[in-house]
Amino acid sequence: MRAAVLRGGTVEARIVDDPVPGPGQLLVRSLACGICASDLHFMDHPEAGADDDSGMSTYDQDVDIVMGHEYCAEVVDHGPRTERRIPVGARVSSLPVLSTAAGRRIIGQNPESPGGFGEYLLLTEAITRVVVSDLPSEVVCVADAISVGWSTASRARVTTKEVALVMGCGAIGLSVIARLKRLGVGPVVAVDFVASRRETARAMGADVVIDPAGVSPYQAWRELAHGPAESTKDVMTTMAGLPGCVVFECVGVPGVLDSIIKGCERGTRIFSVGGPPEGDHLHTLTAKRKGLNIQFGGGPSMADWDEAFEAVCSGGLDVGPMLGRTVGLDEVPAALDSARDAGGPARIIVVP
Repeated sequence: MRAAVLRGGTVEARIVDDPVPGPGQLLVRSLACGICASDLHFMDHPEAGADDDSGMSTYDQDVDIVMGHEYCAEVVDHGPRTERRIPVGARVSSLPVLSTAAGRRIIGQNPESPGGFGEYLLLTEAITRVVVSDLPSEVVCVADAISVGWSTASRARVTTKEVALVMGCGAIGLSVIARLKRLGVGPVVAVDFVASRRETARAMGADVVIDPAGVSPYQAWRELAHGPAESTKDVMTTMAGLPGCVVFECVGVPGVLDSIIKGCERGTRIFSVGGPPEGDHLHTLTAKRKGLNIQFGGGPSMADWDEAFEAVCSGGLDVGPMLGRTVGLDEVPAALDSARDAGGPARIIVVP
């Protein structure tokens, strides 16, 4: 098959062996696959995989790897010991985890589990879902990106006595905003340096958008949640019964989480989804003094993934504002470079 192949730190389109479905697996043809920031993290920071002793994500620079974990695909064949409950020709997607004899592998981040930047890939039948929709595959494939922020926003359980602050309006931040609005949470404050992303955040449901180059997001949050009075801050906030803060860190750049720790209100709940692969330094004593509660990532549950998938496929959640151009396999290397541009669209879609 043709695929955009990662090897030795570079990506090029060429011919590689077709994947062969094993027990419980489906062979599918990739119809569309989004380029995610984690694809860039994976290829740019191979050292990050050294800390993963699970074997789920493995970057060997001397072995071919086909990335791409946000896909819509068509069933081509069934492997042995499958239930064959999904017919050949059906459009499908799945949580990007492949069950193999050696254990679970993240699709698109392991030599054993090629992803959607190739013509064919393998899926685990048990967690594969049929697309019940006439929407284009380029829209459906965004569901996995939506599921990450969807799951985080669901776990946060933001109350009516809290105001949400979303830091970073890439795909994950946008999906957090969309889920919060569907849950009836508001107002939602969104922060990003890039004007186009702030406008996309507004389109996805943000009530207030902030350019941190001109306004402190924490001061803007205080004025919205507590009013302009200087008398309501720090410990007095809790005593006065004023709204608390829930921050969603969706940037993934070193220093951002630490800046949140230093700038946020006492008692703030922080959900860190960004996770810079090179690590970060945190002022933990400041976090302790403020009584902060920080929860890191974890990925979407199957239930949250299913909910996000249904919301996208039904058209109940319009992901159109997130979509940029589509590219073929030969254009993937250049598209990966474009995806590094914060001023670009939240998603560039690969159509093999």
